[in-house]
Amino acid sequence: MSLSYLITYAAFITFVVAVVARIHKIESMPVHLRWELYPVAHEGKRAHYGGSYFEELNWWTKPRKFSLISELKGMIPEMLFIKALWENNRPLWYRSFPFHFGLYCLIGWAGLLVVGAAAQMANLYIGVGAGAVGLAIHYLTIFAGAAGLILSTFGALSLLQRRLTDPEVDGYTSAAHIFNLCAFLLALIVADLAFVLVDRDFSIARAYVQNLFTFGNGPAVSSAIALEMVLFSLLMAYVPLTHMSHFLTKYYFYHKIRWDDEPNFKGSELEKRITQALGYPVSWSAPHLKADGKKNWADIATEEVDK
Repeated sequence: MSLSYLITYAAFITFVVAVVARIHKIESMPVHLRWELYPVAHEGKRAHYGGSYFEELNWWTKPRKFSLISELKGMIPEMLFIKALWENNRPLWYRSFPFHFGLYCLIGWAGLLVVGAAAQMANLYIGVGAGAVGLAIHYLTIFAGAAGLILSTFGALSLLQRRLTDPEVDGYTSAAHIFNLCAFLLALIVADLAFVLVDRDFSIARAYVQNLFTFGNGPAVSSAIALEMVLFSLLMAYVPLTHMSHFLTKYYFYHKIRWDDEPNFKGSELEKRITQALGYPVSWSAPHLKADGKKNWADIATEEVDK
């Protein structure tokens, strides 16, 4: 088995462990200060005017109604099209959207490679002249891969150019931002060249994935495709270890901060978490708090304020 396959296996394991660890860390954190910004998407019909279940008489005696469809209507445009950025910072959207949507296409491309590899292992031919299923996988893979490479490469170049030349973001640009974009560009440019020069229908990339299933006992793969897959594998392992893990944290931002309107009933799990948070010591330097690292939030919230 070649080193490239071992790197891909290790990268996948690292990705899974890092994601699970990040989720565990977030779930274990103290309850966040909720924004409760209305409209809250899961309110359903009341969401369009910023309404809430608190409007109902004796709301605490009634079961809460939760609209998953309305929530998806709020989340999907933001997840796929970065709606908030379009509305608030259009010039940045023209750079950020191609990058992120291109990555979504590449994730779909990777999924199609897995499906195609499994189909080939089941003796289904993938390519021109194949049956309806094999032909669909063939062309969808080419479309998703080509679109993903073009869009994400353009977006990464645009974002890097802005980081390097726009004085407005000087104070928000760190070495990590530049390194991350360069890492993506390296993998994308290698993949672009491999696509144009070596593997225009991604059949060799599919063979690489098939070899992952068979532990390297399959068709030979060119060194260019192996390099492409190694670079993408390293990115897969690296991303959840950095601030780019916002693909996870964005869920929590919406559901645990922005839209969280869970009532604090006596004896509830939320009450327990709030009580625990009130017991944390405070060491803020703000003079009005008189925090010395020994007082907790409950002490500060209940003591007399100097006039």
